[in-house]
This record gives sequence, structure tokens and C-alpha cells, in this order.
Amino acid sequence: MKNMGIFRSAALAGLAAIAWLTTLPATGEETLGAPPKDPETQMMVRTWNGECIACHTEQALLFPPRAGMDMEKLADALLDPFQFQKSDHAGMACKTCHGKGYVDYPHAPAQGEKALECVECHAQIAFRVQSQFDQSVHARNLSEHFTCNTCHDPHVDRVARAVGDPHQTVALDNARCMACHNSDEKFAEYGGKIPEGKTRPDIDSIHEFLPNTQRHWQAVRCVECHTPVSTHGKLDISHEILDRERAERDCVTCHSQDTELRARLYRYTQTEANELGFLNSALLGDAYVIGATRNVYIDRLAIWLLGLTLAGVAVHGLIRILAGIFRRRR
Repeated sequence: MKNMGIFRSAALAGLAAIAWLTTLPATGEETLGAPPKDPETQMMVRTWNGECIACHTEQALLFPPRAGMDMEKLADALLDPFQFQKSDHAGMACKTCHGKGYVDYPHAPAQGEKALECVECHAQIAFRVQSQFDQSVHARNLSEHFTCNTCHDPHVDRVARAVGDPHQTVALDNARCMACHNSDEKFAEYGGKIPEGKTRPDIDSIHEFLPNTQRHWQAVRCVECHTPVSTHGKLDISHEILDRERAERDCVTCHSQDTELRARLYRYTQTEANELGFLNSALLGDAYVIGATRNVYIDRLAIWLLGLTLAGVAVHGLIRILAGIFRRRR
């Protein structure tokens, strides 16, 4: 029992250390729901979040910090503090979204699963998103299942501009889609029971028109082809998810000099400004998109060489004509 007490104390000490990691310095102007900028409030948020994290992690299942906890219910309300540390909501107090009813333990029964709606902080974006989502295949077929949290986990989510690395952006964004579209459990939950004798559509099979399908999953996001170009400057990606009939199938859309990837996946990694003459230098380290990785100076050199070749042929022909005329006169 003594050893168990030591292990429990060590675990709680570790949780307390993790709690200190859950607040990051804020950047930009402070807005509703934004992380605080002053050190005093940041310290207070660390303390508040430390109390939440002490229970809502996998370690708490092994070493419950309080007696009499409903461990089965707790198991459905866990988060990874390290993922939360990197998320867009890092540094915010848990009770900003979950309300004061969650401060005391046990939580007030009336609170249930209640949390602040995303629109409370993201009203302007939500207004634009709603008009796009209403035209989405998800809204047409599964509107009763969908909320913001269906695709966007507030404890994990990171926007592309914050991630920076295209490979990480692809992995994070595609994981959202695959969580449902590549899961028998989620497919049955959202799409209904699979009829006897049939199986969930295989992701690779329905995308077999793509050459080297697996390479595409690693290099680009599903939304590159399954959303139209966003018409709102503040929305990187449209929330109008297109079905298979309307999704992009023209390879040239990406595999060209004016690749759509520049305005989508590589929107926040474009640093070339014709750096070293490359039209899309950001693509060179991650992918080879035919036509998109052309070099301005090499193009000009090729034109000059072609011009010199044609000029040489013309001069050579002119000399032969003049030489023939000169011989006949002699």
C-alpha cells in the first residue's frame, strides 16, 4: 500500500507538470476565447487546467485522484495534454468552453454534456461556413449527425497556417476524413447499418482512377479535390464538401504550372517570390508536380538556345544561298 501511495503521488506530480505545459504565449490581438496575454492570468489558467487534466487523462484511469469517480464515464471524456498543448485552443481555460458548472467536483448533474457552442466565439466565420455547409453532401444526407465537433476536435485541431509543414497538414486533415470514411464503426453510425452481403466502400477502390493512390493520400488532402475554391478570404478551405460526382478529377488542376495547390495546401508555405527562378519552389521539397516546378531562368535559357539554333540555321542557309549565287556569277 505504501508503494501504491508513492506511485500515485508520482503520477499526480507528473500530471501537475503536464498542466504547466497547457498554456502557450498568446500572439496577436486578444479576442473572445483567445489565450490571455498577461502572465498573471496565464498562471491562473494553468492552475485551473491542471485541476481538469488531473482527472481527464489516461493516467487518471490508473491512479484516480479522487475516490468514488465514475471511471466508465471518465473513460469517454479523456484528452491528450500534449496534443492540446499544440492545438489552436492551447492556453485557454477549459471552463471558457465548458462553463463554471464544471469547476467543482463532482460536476453539477444539470450540466450534462453542455459546452459553449463554437458560434459563441467564431460567429463571423460560422456565418460564412453555414452557407457553404448547407450545400455540402454532408448537409444533404447527414445533417442530423453533424456539428462543428464532428470534424473539428477543439482539443486537437490546428489550422494549416499554424502547422506550416505541408506533410503534417495533410496527415492532420486527412485523419478527420478517414476517421469516418475508413471506419466500419463510424460508417455504420452515420451511414446506417450496412446491408447484409455488402461492405463499406473501400477508399482505395473508389479512388482507383488516381495513379499511385497511396502516394496521393500522403501528398495531398481529401479536401483538395472534394471542395470548391473558397470564396471567402478568411476561409482557407470551403466547407461545401463535394460528392464523388462533383469532385475534381482533372489531373491538370494540380499538375500544371498554375497548380491549385498554391492556393490550397501550399498557401502558407509559399516563400519563393521567384526565388532562384522557380515558379513554385515550396513544392520542390515535398512533391514533383509536372509543370509546377519549372524554373524561370531555365525556361529563358531554353528559349535563347532555341532562338540561337534557329538563327544559326537561318544564317547557314543564307550563306549557302549567297555562296551559290557567287559561284554562278563566276
